[in-house]
Amino acid sequence: MNRNLGLSAWCVLLLFAAVMLQGCKQHSNQNGLIPVKIQTDWYPQPEHGGFYTALAKGYYKDAGLDVQIVPGGPYVTAEQQVSVGAAQFGMSSSDRMIKAAVGGQSLVAVGATMQHDPQAVMVHAESPVHSFADLNGHAVAIRPGSTWFEYIVSRYNLKDVREKPATFSVANFIQDPDYMQQIFVTSEPFYVKKAGQPIRTLLISETGYDPYRVFFTSHSYAQQHPEVVAKFVQASLRGWRDYLKDPQVAHAMIQKLNPAMDPALMLFSYEALRDGHFIDGAGDASANTTDHLGQFDAQRWTAMEHLLLNLKVIAAPMDPASVYTTQFLSK
Repeated sequence: MNRNLGLSAWCVLLLFAAVMLQGCKQHSNQNGLIPVKIQTDWYPQPEHGGFYTALAKGYYKDAGLDVQIVPGGPYVTAEQQVSVGAAQFGMSSSDRMIKAAVGGQSLVAVGATMQHDPQAVMVHAESPVHSFADLNGHAVAIRPGSTWFEYIVSRYNLKDVREKPATFSVANFIQDPDYMQQIFVTSEPFYVKKAGQPIRTLLISETGYDPYRVFFTSHSYAQQHPEVVAKFVQASLRGWRDYLKDPQVAHAMIQKLNPAMDPALMLFSYEALRDGHFIDGAGDASANTTDHLGQFDAQRWTAMEHLLLNLKVIAAPMDPASVYTTQFLSK
């Protein structure tokens, strides 16, 4: 200890220490609740139903949290928002979490919103494409940089398949009988069927490329505020469980926030999520329970890391256990 420090210097050091301690402490608002933001991956929709159920039913408030659900969009990156502290939680997928870690973002998945990914390729009912192996000689509209597309090209040895940018619309599909596009089975088929066109869908998860849909926080936030993370996770999973039983409360809130979500579309999305067991993973051959809601399996994270390594999406092996945790999940 330097005994020659003056009074002003000691004051500066004490002020610095106080600021550092203040940064590690989570403050309550005027209602005595801890403010928390979750950055979603898109505009309000049924795929966020568990979070809106928990909010509407007061589960977050009961846990002492004042939760704000921040809508996403095509130009919003949840990983970036959480990394810079603009939100405490975000929505993503297990493959993106691994890539973010390799890219230097210190993030950790704390729960699964979906056990399986509802993304698919949609084709017309009369299309000659009945499996991913049939895609040679065809073009598929996808989101640029989609890793799943690299995977199917490699797995099925596709030499003559072309990709074109997705438009976030089904207009081209409806007009062109040869058109194929990346979709969510919980969304786009609603509009095409409404237009009277029969379709088929090829689930990407059935090829072996099967990431979790997750919600996550930063490593630093989880370390500094484990009690907040635990409360948020448990209240969210309670919301997801209720949503599977009855979506009405969530859908009412979603429609107010996003009027483009009409009731028929939301019911279609809900039924696709429920009946496909995307959220609870019920019926999985590897499951030792009929309900995997929120849970993670270490083997699936390891398999995804190996897959990304083999595709050279990540340059070197990494420990997938560093990007997820089960400590906040009840068994």
